[in-house]
Amino acid sequence: MNKTSIEAVRESMEQGKPTMVDVAKLAGVSAMTVSRVMNGKSLVRESTRRKVAEAVAALNYTPNQEARNLAGSKPIRVGFLYSNPSAAYLSEFLVGLLNQSGLNNVQLFVEKCEAGNHEIEHTQRLINNGLDGVILPPPLCDSVAVLDCVAKAGIPAVVVACGSPAPSVGAVSIDDYEAARYMARHLIALGHQRIGFIVGHPNQTASARRLDGYRKAIAEKGADASDELVVQGMFTYRSGLDAAEQLLALQDRPTAIFASNDDMAAATVAVAHRLGLDVPGDLTVTGFDDTALATTIWPELTTVRQPIAGMAREAVQALVRRVRALREDEPAEPEQTHMDFELVRRQSDAAPRIRPPARLPSVAKAR
Repeated sequence: MNKTSIEAVRESMEQGKPTMVDVAKLAGVSAMTVSRVMNGKSLVRESTRRKVAEAVAALNYTPNQEARNLAGSKPIRVGFLYSNPSAAYLSEFLVGLLNQSGLNNVQLFVEKCEAGNHEIEHTQRLINNGLDGVILPPPLCDSVAVLDCVAKAGIPAVVVACGSPAPSVGAVSIDDYEAARYMARHLIALGHQRIGFIVGHPNQTASARRLDGYRKAIAEKGADASDELVVQGMFTYRSGLDAAEQLLALQDRPTAIFASNDDMAAATVAVAHRLGLDVPGDLTVTGFDDTALATTIWPELTTVRQPIAGMAREAVQALVRRVRALREDEPAEPEQTHMDFELVRRQSDAAPRIRPPARLPSVAKAR
């Protein structure tokens, strides 16, 4: 979508107010497709939904509320309970959540809750807003207490990035195990045999699944499986600093470090620079998530792209479909969706540098 096409559509708009037809024209789809996206229908490709969302934002399109009410499209009240140590992850998630909420006539209620700290109190306060459903990102997606509280309230929930979601809730996730295995295999293919791994926070099931994927690749390819190469992190930049310092202080330090998220990978790059190591010449560093942070540091991170904003959008759409089905007394089984991941190569990975043996200067024999 370029500037020229946006200006052309704006010039053709009647009285300067965009319509659904204008959105369709800019997105290159039919007005019926725009309507399906706006109403959370499932038979639309993710790439098409993204085009429609971009067109809506570019034209600042607002659906006609009276028309939507006449069509029986009562606003849906959705609660978002969050607790995540990564600001980059949360920012990506909120972008997808807010964009899709605007498209689907969703009223969003947000509540912060530190995992393990008054979870029930915060969950109940959110539910008291008269919600139709709840979206739970990590780590609260794995909280039994929170899920029980939502279930007792009799409202549907969609969990995002949950390792083993219960059949009673909707879920959106990627295969964390396979994604981490894929990245570790990539590093081994580059020639790395000693690969450090920084584990994510133990309160998230994704942390264990990524560790398992890393270990599986190491075992498959016969790379170094020393315990000293696996260090605990907490998904925070600070924890990444501590973990990287521990790995790079080893007598036989790793030639590559794979961190469980971009925050910890960025911290690893910072420690390497402080120690005078070139990235990727002396040390390859890779991350996970592909948040905005991955392209704001130097060198830019090679990482696993988890479609965080796309997962948030899918969570809203799945919840909207279920709530509308329940309102119409139709079958409303929870949807559990797996989305694709992608390995994105940038400038932070390379084959390990093979240094020639040190050569002492020749000394002429005394005569």
